[in-house]
Amino acid sequence: MSSKTKRLGVPAALTISMLALVASTTGLADAAKNAVLPTSPSTQPKPYGILRLDQSSRFPARAIPKVYAARRADTVGGLGAADLQDNCNAQSVDLGTWCLLASPYPVPNEDAGRNNYFYATQKCVELGGYLPTAGQLIGAAGRVKLASTINDARLTASIDQDPTDGLKDRREMSSTLVTIAAGSSAAGSIGVSEGSKGDPKQGEPDPVPLPANPSPETLQYVTVYDNHDRGGFAGSKAIGQPENFRCAFDKLQGPPGEIG
Repeated sequence: MSSKTKRLGVPAALTISMLALVASTTGLADAAKNAVLPTSPSTQPKPYGILRLDQSSRFPARAIPKVYAARRADTVGGLGAADLQDNCNAQSVDLGTWCLLASPYPVPNEDAGRNNYFYATQKCVELGGYLPTAGQLIGAAGRVKLASTINDARLTASIDQDPTDGLKDRREMSSTLVTIAAGSSAAGSIGVSEGSKGDPKQGEPDPVPLPANPSPETLQYVTVYDNHDRGGFAGSKAIGQPENFRCAFDKLQGPPGEIG
């Protein structure tokens, strides 16, 4: 070997040694050892994989990640499909476009005997609903356990089963009203307040004071009973008299919640 060749070989060997040292100290050797080789082409995205195009030479739609704007388009104001679906509350029966309490409203002991028409209508509004009509109750008889007679089926109707305080037929209040006398006064009267004056421009005399009658016996609500799932009318009661009642509700968006 010539002296010139020897002189050239020394730096080359030194350079190779230095590269090997750098690779071993910087982790390049381990990276090369642990490198993941590409898998065979596939239509499913895989780590380090090769994605196969479809027959139209396009990426499969499922392989393209959804961008942020598209993810937001799946919601409305941050709400998903479950949040926007109409539902009934947890204590009521779903009757299609509306809901009805599955059981009569539980009147507290302190309000016993006060559950007349005024109490029922105001309580239902307080709970976010309304007192159902007689037609709504009769229409729901096949789906809801309405109050009924003691010989009705206990599995499909709400009947009296406790003989310790007697056994009685049951019925429940509706918002449907009737009058049992002729004339406008049968539906109550606002009366004439003390101190009312006639219109002097019209030459009206001062009206005679009259007491108001906001809860007349002649204005009554229609009651309904289950009648073996057929529904039935059970007569009317004066609006000031107590009776069982249940509330109806419009469906609300979001998962079923509690009443009130």
